[in-house]
Amino acid sequence: MKTVLITGCSSGYGLETARYFHERGWRVVAGMRTPQPEVLPQSERLQVVALDVTQPESIAQAVAAAGEVDVLVNNAGIGLFGAVEVTPMSTVREIFETNTFGAMAMIQALVPKFRAQGSGVVINVTSTTTLTPMPLVAIYTASKTAIMGFTGSLALELEAFNIKVKLVEPGYGPSTRFTRNGADRMEGLIPPAYAPLADGLIGALGNPTVVTRPIDVAEVVWRAAHDDTGQLRFPAGPDAVALAAAR
Repeated sequence: MKTVLITGCSSGYGLETARYFHERGWRVVAGMRTPQPEVLPQSERLQVVALDVTQPESIAQAVAAAGEVDVLVNNAGIGLFGAVEVTPMSTVREIFETNTFGAMAMIQALVPKFRAQGSGVVINVTSTTTLTPMPLVAIYTASKTAIMGFTGSLALELEAFNIKVKLVEPGYGPSTRFTRNGADRMEGLIPPAYAPLADGLIGALGNPTVVTRPIDVAEVVWRAAHDDTGQLRFPAGPDAVALAAAR
């Protein structure tokens, strides 16, 4: 039986991906900053662990509790919508600590295990903000674009050890709690001068014609975990597929 360790499983893409792998017979280790076992089915093949990817001790404890792992899915992420000129550098660092450095830290913790067992898959979940520019998400985009470049290089670095590295790029998913979870840190980040730009963007995003659903991402993460073709990038969701094709 294969095991997948997924970060950020309390809601959205991570939660749906945990359910998806479990339904297909895998053992699932679901990492959550604040464990909520009730959101997932009770099962001997499903283990909820406390996991804050910004804390080394939390990572070490979660990896130890997980035991043997075949696939790591770096899904944990926090959003940010605001003007760069008023965003405190402490907030910038907070975004990078989770979205960028957290993924790197998880990889550092799991790669020695993968090398020892002679196999493994790393899947980094980013965003289609890396595929097309958008205003007022520059800092968030930077944190995800860093992982995009990192993933391509890491794939070459680890291929000699039979460790595969993949990049999943979800589109816009208004049904997730992703933006709502970041509401507090976004307070005051839209000064009056930026209000017309923000209102226009929020209006467009509030009535999308095509969106990415959590199940879209779960299906693509599953496909990436099983891919043997050498494909690196996997857009997830119809809007993501369209953006990737246009690029």
